[in-house]
Amino acid sequence: MAPRNWVLSRNCSISPRQLALVYAALCCMSFLVAMFFAIRGATYVLGFAILEMSAVGWAFYLYARHATDREHIALNDDCLLVELVRTERVRQFKLDPRRTRVHFPNSREQLIGLESLGIKVEVGRFLTEWRRRELARELQRELALISKNSYMGF
Repeated sequence: MAPRNWVLSRNCSISPRQLALVYAALCCMSFLVAMFFAIRGATYVLGFAILEMSAVGWAFYLYARHATDREHIALNDDCLLVELVRTERVRQFKLDPRRTRVHFPNSREQLIGLESLGIKVEVGRFLTEWRRRELARELQRELALISKNSYMGF
């Protein structure tokens, strides 16, 4: 059987590098205007500009930290590899595809559960409820096909 891969990631409209460029442009414009007013005697505008850009910078930082979060699921005949990347921290789980059970989400907030030999992993954080159920059916179908092929000796 050919290996199957699923990559589940956030729907981010801007990369961290692009975000840094936007932030630099915002800072330049804001400080340019603040300096204009500071030269004219309104020095408090510069303080507000620093406060404003600090708040925007913090918000952009929090966004950028999670912009590359993802889940990668790789399935081949002898291994189901689940890789969870959150805030640049990578966790990998190797499951036996012949013994892996798929637990369907029962509610809108619940994730897909994968369980094999005492190892439990939840996936589907970045999917809608409908797409989560679709992925669970697809995983279950692919795992059943591997179990069937291994049982028949292929």
